[in-house]
Amino acid sequence: MGRRVPASRETSERIEELVSALEAHREGPSFQQLGLRKLIEELLEAEVSERLGRGYYERGGEGSEGHRNGYRRGRLATAEGEVEYRVPQVRGLAEPFRSRLRPELGKRTEALEDLAVEMYARGLSTRDIEAALCDDKGRSLLSRTAVSQVTERLWQEYEAFASRDLSEFDVAYLFADGIAERLHGGQRREAVLCAWGITVEGQKVLLHLSPGTKEDTESCRAFFQDLKRRELSDPLLVATDGAPGLIRAVEECFPRSARSRCLAHRMRNLQSKVPEAEWPEFREKAKAAYQAPSREVARMLRDVLVEEYQARLPSAVKCFLDDFEACIAHLRFPIAHRRVIRTTNLLERLFGEERRRMKIVANAFGERAVLKLMYAALIRASESWRGIQVKPFERRQLHAVGEELDAEHRRAHETPSPKIEAASPSRKSSKNRT
Repeated sequence: MGRRVPASRETSERIEELVSALEAHREGPSFQQLGLRKLIEELLEAEVSERLGRGYYERGGEGSEGHRNGYRRGRLATAEGEVEYRVPQVRGLAEPFRSRLRPELGKRTEALEDLAVEMYARGLSTRDIEAALCDDKGRSLLSRTAVSQVTERLWQEYEAFASRDLSEFDVAYLFADGIAERLHGGQRREAVLCAWGITVEGQKVLLHLSPGTKEDTESCRAFFQDLKRRELSDPLLVATDGAPGLIRAVEECFPRSARSRCLAHRMRNLQSKVPEAEWPEFREKAKAAYQAPSREVARMLRDVLVEEYQARLPSAVKCFLDDFEACIAHLRFPIAHRRVIRTTNLLERLFGEERRRMKIVANAFGERAVLKLMYAALIRASESWRGIQVKPFERRQLHAVGEELDAEHRRAHETPSPKIEAASPSRKSSKNRT
């Protein structure tokens, strides 16, 4: 006997299977086809719920009529090819139930395809769905309530994402950043914090998205503590920009981890302090230090740059020296990973995509709506991420770095009872890293 779940939920599961299939280079329907199928099934189910006056799992009250009676197959020709979907059936009504929506689907294939492609990136805008689902006289085929129920599912997906267990991810590199958005009408922009990571297997994963009020220590601390409450183990490296609140929160919440400073941000800071004529040469010497073969060589190149520029560019040198050890923290990790982990550029690109999407919807209409749109844009973009290669030798390197960081932490804090600390490590066991 099959599971008693809506067809759209099974299609959601198939979308997740598709992502895995694409990663494994297996054949299957396109994301656009499954997205369109999911949208059609959700709209047809919303129409049935509206007619029966109850949701999929709800029992009818006294005097209610009609009941769901399985599905039959429907087909829709689109630019992406033929899309099969399941049509909910209803029995027990005084008059046979006929969908007003289904005959209109074929007339508005292009509009539906656009909605399906954008349903995650634009949060299934109620206005867009109502505009696409009208009859020939311009009358809406679904009530605003029914359409809102469809769009609300994206918020439920966000809530599940923001509360899911993270123990399955053995994160080696963690990246955190924030973007200012107007979460409440008429008020100042507030920070929304975002975190993603690279696991010891090389998988890139979006971990968290949460409003933080501002990038102060308290908000950032709460953000990281939420990650740890959901069983995220201490990463080997945490990369941020220069926001003081983020830096302090990282040092408090991940004392066993190396802290890294985004070099893309730092180079922009330096460029603002160096005359244009001298910038090309200064940039190359700074990059030579930041991208040296080892931290020891980086420190030697640092001293050379300071000696050359201290007298005539003191502000640039001060900026160069500020948090220098964090700027070269990536040099203790495998060479093949350094280009990826020395910046937070992936988040920067994601935020650029998110800003482009937010411009489509000009008005911010509350924290829930903005978070829903941000989550939709970011989670959709993250599905196309490519991982990094982690070879056995690099795994051994990561394991050695982890032991080195743990030893440094113990020496710095001079723990009187090492056995107690070893009994409840914040980092995943070494067996998981080798």
